[in-house]
Amino acid sequence: MDNAGEKATEVEENRSRSVLAIIPAHNEADTICEVIREAKEYVDDVIVIDDASTDDTRDVAKNVAAGVITHPKNMGVGGAVHTGYQVAISDNYDVVVQLDADGQHDPSHIPTMLTRLEEDGTDMVIGSRWLNESYKDYSVVRRAGISFFTYEVNLLGGLDITDVTSGYRAYDVDMLEDLGRPENSHWALEQTLEAARKGYSIDEISVPMPPETDGSQFTLETFIKYPPRMALTSLKVLLFR
Repeated sequence: MDNAGEKATEVEENRSRSVLAIIPAHNEADTICEVIREAKEYVDDVIVIDDASTDDTRDVAKNVAAGVITHPKNMGVGGAVHTGYQVAISDNYDVVVQLDADGQHDPSHIPTMLTRLEEDGTDMVIGSRWLNESYKDYSVVRRAGISFFTYEVNLLGGLDITDVTSGYRAYDVDMLEDLGRPENSHWALEQTLEAARKGYSIDEISVPMPPETDGSQFTLETFIKYPPRMALTSLKVLLFR
């Protein structure tokens, strides 16, 4: 048995809580099936939130996932993950694992995330590119953006994390019930800051992640626009959450 198989067996034997993996997807027909198959080795069920894809994402995902929820219009990552959280809450799962549909997030790290939640009593576990060398493959602009937003959340939330924008995460569902719906564009910062301000424990594990093949949202133009937008997001949390 290979290492991944041994990890999957060990997690299955030791797991006492039900785990749902949610995969937000927009036009990821080429990669979604393999991500689902690999994630299924470590969790109880996998659902895909098809965020109004215009390719065959929904149809191919239906063949391997436990369920596919399709948004009639594109809601963004924040809207897609929120839909997944609501499914986990309504169906009484204990834990949510969230990973991307493009293959950037290696599902073999799920056992380590679940161990942190199960044994250490952590409420949120984030997969960090800054705890390994993979962040060096990102553009200078993107590294600067991630570092800036992480510093902001650490300062305002009293945290000591390294990669606040990472979308590879695991959660205790009870915590998700207590958090508000995140903004579509800045969901990771808002979610992490709100959880920290409410006293939830947040930890990280090292997860190498190659840059996305379709380009990053962090261009110089968007980076210049981000600070005021992120400031508004932070104020929203500080004042109303």
